[in-house]
Amino acid sequence: MASVMNLYSTHFRNSDKKQKSPTQFVHHSLYSNRFSQPKALKKIIPCSSLSISSIHTRKIVLDPSPSPPTFDFKSYVLEKSISVNNALDAAVPLHDPIKIQESMRYSLLAGGKLVRPLLSIAACELFGGHESTVMPSACALEMIHTMSLMNDDLPCMDNDDLRRGKPTNHKVYGEKVSVLAGDAMLALAFHLVATETKGVSEDQVVRVIVELAKAIGAEGLVAGQIVDVCSEGDSNLGLKDLEFIHRNKTAALLEGSVVMGAILGGGNEEEVEKVRKYGRCIGLMFQVVDDVLDITKSSKQLGKTARKDLAADKTTYPKLIGIEKSKEFADKLNKEAINQLVGFDSEKAAPLIAMANYIAYRNN
Repeated sequence: MASVMNLYSTHFRNSDKKQKSPTQFVHHSLYSNRFSQPKALKKIIPCSSLSISSIHTRKIVLDPSPSPPTFDFKSYVLEKSISVNNALDAAVPLHDPIKIQESMRYSLLAGGKLVRPLLSIAACELFGGHESTVMPSACALEMIHTMSLMNDDLPCMDNDDLRRGKPTNHKVYGEKVSVLAGDAMLALAFHLVATETKGVSEDQVVRVIVELAKAIGAEGLVAGQIVDVCSEGDSNLGLKDLEFIHRNKTAALLEGSVVMGAILGGGNEEEVEKVRKYGRCIGLMFQVVDDVLDITKSSKQLGKTARKDLAADKTTYPKLIGIEKSKEFADKLNKEAINQLVGFDSEKAAPLIAMANYIAYRNN
């Protein structure tokens, strides 16, 4: 892979300031063709409230020619984030019972990083697929991720008060509404994939649904979560156990994100497997970096409660191998991930390379 990476910083800053008026989204009928590609990009969210914040990434040079084309990651994230947020807004319109819709929208549209939907779109486009084809899956991934965060924050789990710089869902709407809103998003996620995915075969849609179910069930996210909550305070937990937790609790859905995109983009079995390995590496890397950030950044910088793993006496990579070794491990995973993209069209692979670097060098 002929690419030279020169470190530079670009920034999106999440604004914690209250808007004088609600954000204006482009609304659609619930069952309209909401995932079709618009003729012109509609800017629906102020830049200050977009999802990828405090980016420290690398500028990708795609070939060694005298005047090589470069990939503008900042513009890519801005454009795709607007598309995803527009589709998420359309997928959860306000209607009766209003309380559940408000709760869903409160967390879903709270300015998350949108890493999973962006990865899915990038993987689909790697194989020549279209954004409109993968958008229902992209929305489903963000809904399920948001649901998992809402569950994490509940008093019976991590008992957290802050998420994405705002009070957690149950602090605003109560535990009962928060649980039901999460349930509703989980159901809606599968409904979107099953009914709104257009332009591909039924077999591809079924494969995507199976991939998603596996990523979040007892062989994925839930498996990691249950071992995590049952291991708090366990001084005998080692690296192998910790890797199991993170590969399932965090990495499984990130891996599923790129695999779903690759399937919808038309990748063959060998190509999908390469993308799967890429996703597996960045998924584990995401959590290793999270572990480091939890003890090196403030709650204000993170947009969530800092040092909560220490407070809960959880085993983390820095706890077992130290901060510097954890950073080295994350760097190793990043290189392994990018290496999986060797042989693909360099321009189409650029967003996935940039996303890997963003995950490795992010600040929150």
